[in-house]
Amino acid sequence: MGKLAVYKYFSFLILVATFAIAGFTLFGLFGGDVRPAGNMARAMLVYVLPLFIIANIVVLAYWLIRRRWHWAAIPCLTLLCCIPYSGTLLKFGSAPKDADSKAGIKVATYNVAHFGRETTGFIAQDILAEMRRQKVDIFCIQEYDDHSGDQINSENYKEYFPYMVKGRDDMMIFSRYPIIKNKTITFEMTNNSAMWADVNVNGHPLRIYNVHLQTTGINRTLRKAAKLQGAGFQLQESRLFSAIYGNYSTGIMIRSSQAELVAQDIRNANIPVIVCGDFNDVPYSYVYNTMLGNLVDGFKECGHGWMYTFRGSVKKSVRIDYIFHSQTITGIDYYRHNLTYSDHYPIFMKMEI
Repeated sequence: MGKLAVYKYFSFLILVATFAIAGFTLFGLFGGDVRPAGNMARAMLVYVLPLFIIANIVVLAYWLIRRRWHWAAIPCLTLLCCIPYSGTLLKFGSAPKDADSKAGIKVATYNVAHFGRETTGFIAQDILAEMRRQKVDIFCIQEYDDHSGDQINSENYKEYFPYMVKGRDDMMIFSRYPIIKNKTITFEMTNNSAMWADVNVNGHPLRIYNVHLQTTGINRTLRKAAKLQGAGFQLQESRLFSAIYGNYSTGIMIRSSQAELVAQDIRNANIPVIVCGDFNDVPYSYVYNTMLGNLVDGFKECGHGWMYTFRGSVKKSVRIDYIFHSQTITGIDYYRHNLTYSDHYPIFMKMEI
């Protein structure tokens, strides 16, 4: 009788967990629909959605093993609701073999992390060589430096990309097609910014956006904590967590305002647009939804495999770099290339105008 009571109590706890996990998952799926200011807890659920999906799979397996089909329906239905979200990170299939032979243009975006601040110009040159190999027509760079020792990177890039325009500080757009005009979009009280360039692609005008939104601040906080610990200071885990949470929540609110500013500019465009850049935010977040608007997420359209763009351990392998485009443009192929010169990977998209 004692074992039966324990068994029933454990099943009751799993049932409660099943409802709780389903509820948090569904709230997380809609967490990006509201501005983070005043809704931070709901907004934060978006960032742990992968964990909730895994938890739903675990409780689904439990109820299937127990053959409790009515309770198994709860995580099953929740996982079905997660399919659109999962499509922003994972797509089955392989790259089309004839992508390069199809007519169209190829766009790339890459946060180059200032080329590692090396002085020989090798990294900048090797990245350029990769753009040649990938047959890139338009290249958006964030965290760009024009000088690598005595090398002027823009001069070296000019042979392959004859047209270029610089935005604020470290933003560049390189193009093999003529650039008609451009604009810089500045953000207050930050070094981050956005820009656009109108490009004439064989008589078809396109507006190319290059965007770099506010960083999370987590790495900076961890570096400061490591320095303090190295100097002999004892840091309480609770204080470190509070510092990380504070920086991250502040970053979310700053990015949301920046995304709204860029999204308004995109809506005012009277020609097709392609939006590239480092958004420093995950799919289904408020920033992602705001930037996406009525545009098409290139990866959801024609990507393949597991898409992550930030380098690091598995827990840091998140998708924060994107290429979106107007609905009048058709995607052919979307992929990541594993260059290791930055803490980001470059993203490529072949598309038909």
